[in-house]
Amino acid sequence: MIAERRHWATRAWALMKGLPLAGRIGFALVLFWALAALLGPSLAPHPVGAVVAMDVYGTFTAAHPLGTDYLGRDMLSRILHGARLTIGLALAAAVAASVTGTTIAILSATIGGWIDEGVGRLMDALISIPSKMLALVMVASFGASPTLLILTAAFSYTPGAFRIARSLAINVRTLDYVQAARARGEGTGYIAWVEIFPNMVNPMLADFGLRFVFVVLLLSGMSFLGLGVQPPDADLGSLVRENISGLFEGAPAVVMPALAIASLTVGVNLLIDALSGRSSQVEQ
Repeated sequence: MIAERRHWATRAWALMKGLPLAGRIGFALVLFWALAALLGPSLAPHPVGAVVAMDVYGTFTAAHPLGTDYLGRDMLSRILHGARLTIGLALAAAVAASVTGTTIAILSATIGGWIDEGVGRLMDALISIPSKMLALVMVASFGASPTLLILTAAFSYTPGAFRIARSLAINVRTLDYVQAARARGEGTGYIAWVEIFPNMVNPMLADFGLRFVFVVLLLSGMSFLGLGVQPPDADLGSLVRENISGLFEGAPAVVMPALAIASLTVGVNLLIDALSGRSSQVEQ
């Protein structure tokens, strides 16, 4: 186990060393928030709902490094707990959207014909529905819950993942080795997952990163409107909303969750750009 951990640590260090400066910054931010999501609640100095200070909207102090919120709760503890919900929900929705969209796209492009045309038109219709409007309708109809938020976000971003994956699969299926596989009589499943899919993994990983950012912003926006994660739970978006009255006082309680959302999304974007550029250089 120790040797395996060292192996992964060595690979991560080697990956970071090969990135440009912007990529290293993105890698550091992503790693920080990944660790915060995994270990944050256990490292939080106070329980998530504990009122620990009489001073509301307190400023930075040694006892409360990120200040206190509108009830006197420790913001560092609140952010560490909220990061797990934000990242966990966004990651689950992004994985569901990317896996579903990519699977449908590869099978559709491999089969071709009227099936490919019909699925493509259906996805074009679905992608025209604004994601936030769909989320508002779903929450108003069924109530807010983590499961509903994941399913709604995944449904909203599946058509986008489909369009990217289909365009890649269409290009790959015209290559000589795919035509050779067809001539050998290989089945649709073999062509889709052995011949086409491995040659579109890197672009789809980059697209997955973008889907993750989109979902983070969607869920944070929903929580800011009061339609996302509900009390007593809190994600980063709801932390901004519940402390918005402290904005005029310049309270850290409203600024720090917003900075957390910004640093997470910027970090993912910087890392994606660096990895995409590195992949292009390797291919050339």
